[in-house]
This record gives sequence, structure tokens and C-alpha cells, in this order.
Amino acid sequence: MEKTIARLQGLYKYRSLVRQLVMKDIKLKYRRSFLGYVWSVLNPLLVMVVMYLVFSHMFRFDVSNYPAYLIIGQTLFTFMTEATNQAIFSITGNGALLKKVYVPKYVFTLSKVTSSLVNLLFSMGAMVIVFIFTKVEFSLYMLLVPAVLAQLYLFCLGLGLFLAQAAVFFRDIQYIYSVLTTAWMYLTPLFYPMEQLPEAMQGAIRACNPMYHYITQFRTLVLYQQIPDAASVAYGTALAAVFVCLGTWSFLKSQDRFILYI
Repeated sequence: MEKTIARLQGLYKYRSLVRQLVMKDIKLKYRRSFLGYVWSVLNPLLVMVVMYLVFSHMFRFDVSNYPAYLIIGQTLFTFMTEATNQAIFSITGNGALLKKVYVPKYVFTLSKVTSSLVNLLFSMGAMVIVFIFTKVEFSLYMLLVPAVLAQLYLFCLGLGLFLAQAAVFFRDIQYIYSVLTTAWMYLTPLFYPMEQLPEAMQGAIRACNPMYHYITQFRTLVLYQQIPDAASVAYGTALAAVFVCLGTWSFLKSQDRFILYI
């Protein structure tokens, strides 16, 4: 318990460093870009339009308000892949700095996931535009959206910490994870309704795919104006907590050996 409190105090002590790293990541992403931060809104809109044209006309999924359905899944999944992919390189990419000065190593992973969260908040501007054009009714249920984002953020942080420490010792993790996220995307109902799948596969996705629960919770609040299923909320919250604990434990256990491999 004392160690946990000390680490939380250390995190608070280095909060300014985390803030600066987040700002640096955001500025670097849009450096020398003519449209700059506008791309955070424009990019998800353009991707959504392409996917809408492909899947609504070629495959003709029967989903009410398909553009809004599509951009919610696309935006949340993009955040997860961006945050975790950035986290993979958070330690190996800062090896020169870690060899020169002492800073808690986890701040680099934390800053990468947090900067991706800021990008997600920018991207939600595109989501709001789609909601307005597709006449999604704004309701008080939308006030619960931050609770869903908090679950997703903690899940990505835990997974990011685990991947970051694993990538120090096993560099091929970046290639393996790229393949896994591609499969993960197709096994998540981003652009198709869950009902299109066989019953057995639906059960497997509900049991093994965290992104299904986070995306479904978000859609339930925004599109269906209902409180998400209690089991889904409990599953998403518990999984976020488990991944934060697992990621933190694995990271702290191995961080003293990072210097030998970076």
C-alpha cells in the first residue's frame, strides 16, 4: 500500500512533464500540416463517408442511422489502435533520454495514451457533425458518455503499459500486434450489425472482445437513448481495472531492466 501511495505521489509530482509530453505529441502530429487540427475532425469524417458508401451500398446492412452507427464504432476503435500502437514505442523511442536523466518510465507511456485521448476528443467534433446532419436527438443520456470513455481510456492504458514493456524485450511485438488489431477490427461490429453473425460467434465476441462492450455502451447512450446493459458496464469496468493492474504490475516489475535493452 505504501508503494502504491508513493507511486501516485510520484505521478502527481511529474504531472507537468506528462502535460508537456502530451502537448509535444499533439503538436508533432500536425506539424507542417496546412489544415492542422482541422484534420482531427476532417479525417474521421472522410473515412466514415468512404466506409458508408462501401458498406451501405455494396453490403446493404439494415442499420438505422447507419452513418452515426458507423462513426461511433470507427472513432472509438481508432482511438484504441492509435493509443496502443503509440504506447508500444513509448519506451524504445525515448531510450536516449532515459539513459541521460531519471524520470519515471511510465510517464512516456501515459503521455502517449493521453495524447491519443486528446485526439479522440478532437475527433468527436466529427461525430457531433454527423449527429446533427443525421438528426440524432440529443438527450441527457449523452452526459454518461464520459463514463464509457473513462473505461476505454483505462483499458488502453493498461494494455499500452503491457505492450510497452513487452516491446523492450521482444521487438517483433509491433508486427504481431499489427496483425492482431486487423483481426480485432473485423471481429468488432464497427460497420456491420452484431445480428449478422452466427449465434456462437456473437457469444464469443461478447465474452472476449472488450471493444464490443465499449462501443455498444456508447451507441446505446447516444443512438438508442437508454442506459447500457448492467452486465456490459460491469464487464467493461472490470476488464479496464484488470488491464490497468496487469499492465502496471508487468511494467513496474520489468522497468529496471529496460536500460539493458534500449
